[in-house]
Amino acid sequence: MQVKSKYNFITAAMVLVSAAFTSCEKDPYELPVAPEGLQNDAIKRSLGPNIVGQQIEFAYAMAIKGGKINEARVEASVAGATGTYLENNSYFTDGSGNDIPRLVGSPSVTSGATTTVTFNKDTAASTLRYFYVIPEEARGKTVSFKFSATSSNNQAVNFDLGPYTISKMDVKRNLAVNATAAYISIEDMAVYNAAGAAANAGKIDLVYLFRNTNTSAFNHAIVSPAADPVYLPGITLPSGVNRSSKIRKVFNLQDYDLAQRQFGIYVDDRDFLEINLA
Repeated sequence: MQVKSKYNFITAAMVLVSAAFTSCEKDPYELPVAPEGLQNDAIKRSLGPNIVGQQIEFAYAMAIKGGKINEARVEASVAGATGTYLENNSYFTDGSGNDIPRLVGSPSVTSGATTTVTFNKDTAASTLRYFYVIPEEARGKTVSFKFSATSSNNQAVNFDLGPYTISKMDVKRNLAVNATAAYISIEDMAVYNAAGAAANAGKIDLVYLFRNTNTSAFNHAIVSPAADPVYLPGITLPSGVNRSSKIRKVFNLQDYDLAQRQFGIYVDDRDFLEINLA
């Protein structure tokens, strides 16, 4: 019985080893075959909230086997503002990761909500970039896009993207403040000097202070105009500048629009809807 048990064990072990070698065999590799006919794809390249007056960037790729591309177009559900265009350069990435342009067509033409590039180079594959400038009419709404292409052998394809929500809020970056331009209006998204603040007194929400002292690391501060004068040393507010603004200090707040370094982290409409300043 011991001999039989040993024989059975050896047989089982051989089966397991054989199975292990069989499972490790690699499937033969075959080069992918390009599909027949005109193909297309599109992606949204830009990140963050979609703000009125700013761009949304897309990339539209087209390719055909046995023909050439005649035309590419993009139709938006809401016509873009001035500056909306479809590039007539196709891009590829070189070995160093740089985007290299190649002219493939005539400059884009926009009619209403549709932007078109007509190809004037023999092109079988191309990626064009589309820049949509968000119009005021789209504020608080959604916008969708239909990308389409035609080829020399009468084929046509299209690709839909969206809908994308357009923010109700506005963003204005890099407003410069100093000892003179120190009066900040959120409504106007502007910084005023004393004369400008007096002319827009009802819109001034914050006062910027800078103190370069040797006794403390004060440097910068933002103060409500209605704050106790002890927080506004040496400041005489322009006539009528007296609004009371709630300010809350937050640690580790990350927003790309502040330093333009934290990709993928943004303050959006939802943050303002959910914020609690009580």
